[in-house]
Amino acid sequence: MNLRRLGAIARKEILHIFRDSRSLASAIATPLIMLLIFGYALSLDVDRIPTALLDLDQTPQSRELVREFRGSRYFDITQEAQNYRLIEQEMNARHILLAIVIDPNYARHLESGEEASVQLLLDGSDSNTASIARGYAEGVVQSFGGHIRTTAQTMKAGKVPQLGVGVETRVWYNPDMLSRNFIVPGLIAVIMMIITGNLSSLCIAREWESGTMEQLLSTPVRPAELALGKLAAYFLVGLIDMVICLVMGVYVFDVPFKGSLLLLIVSSCVFLFGALASGILISATARSQLVAYQLGTLTTFLPGFLLSGFIYSITSMPSVIQVITYFVPARYFINIIKGVFLKGTGLKLLWLDFLLLCIYGAVMFFLATRKLRQKVA
Repeated sequence: MNLRRLGAIARKEILHIFRDSRSLASAIATPLIMLLIFGYALSLDVDRIPTALLDLDQTPQSRELVREFRGSRYFDITQEAQNYRLIEQEMNARHILLAIVIDPNYARHLESGEEASVQLLLDGSDSNTASIARGYAEGVVQSFGGHIRTTAQTMKAGKVPQLGVGVETRVWYNPDMLSRNFIVPGLIAVIMMIITGNLSSLCIAREWESGTMEQLLSTPVRPAELALGKLAAYFLVGLIDMVICLVMGVYVFDVPFKGSLLLLIVSSCVFLFGALASGILISATARSQLVAYQLGTLTTFLPGFLLSGFIYSITSMPSVIQVITYFVPARYFINIIKGVFLKGTGLKLLWLDFLLLCIYGAVMFFLATRKLRQKVA
């Protein structure tokens, strides 16, 4: 490999990037915009649930339960219904997601030690939010019911009954249970895969469309030198995007950073190399920029969002899909970046993910140079 020829290819590609100011601005601004939009708009936190209340008991105990719901940040009591018909109308109009109906004999059953019932009506068209809202509502009802029952027993027996089991809950790594601490690190990995993959997927195809590829083929440049030279130029752009994403994640979204910055940088470089090499492979396969862009989107956007564990848990996917996720490099980088950000995990535990990223980069570069060699031939 001749470093002079490699440097010439890299310099040519860098000059092309800086001369095309619109593409450069797009490459820098797109991660920024995507991170802002998804970071603020995409949230798994479920709170301020629009809720209607129907109190058929109208006792001090039922009104106290109503106050429990009003005092919770998870529920926004927008309607005090008088009957089921109004609840149905509000739910059909999507004004409420949850309706709480207190049984007419709620207080009497509660004080007598019998089972007191509270009905929860949920809009199941949004099944995920509905299941979370049901869990919150059941927690409020059970907690309040236990408190009332304990108070009644204390008044009768004259002493506080001893509980057999006590539960103490502690949340590690994300104690505030903020979804942005989970989303932003994974979003950085997905954005980097999409941007770098799409950028490099156009570079060889553009040479074919503009007619300059024949001129490159007439030079002594080897396929590995051509691939590395083009990769180096976009690697620089990818590093700038990565720095922007990391700075925004820490200082804009306040995601805690507990691990090694060196490990994160090295892992990011390995991930960028593999993503760019896969883009060059796509570009060498398709001579049309349109086809290259479509293939790049298909192989980066969809797997990055759906099969990387970014939002959807891999363990809950069907077995066949779980096998496919092993071929998605964003899966391993997301494991690394979340471990470094939230847990402070080191290479001792992340070595397998790091090794698989290295293998992915080497395989993609080998396939890209081989495809370029076939084009040369």
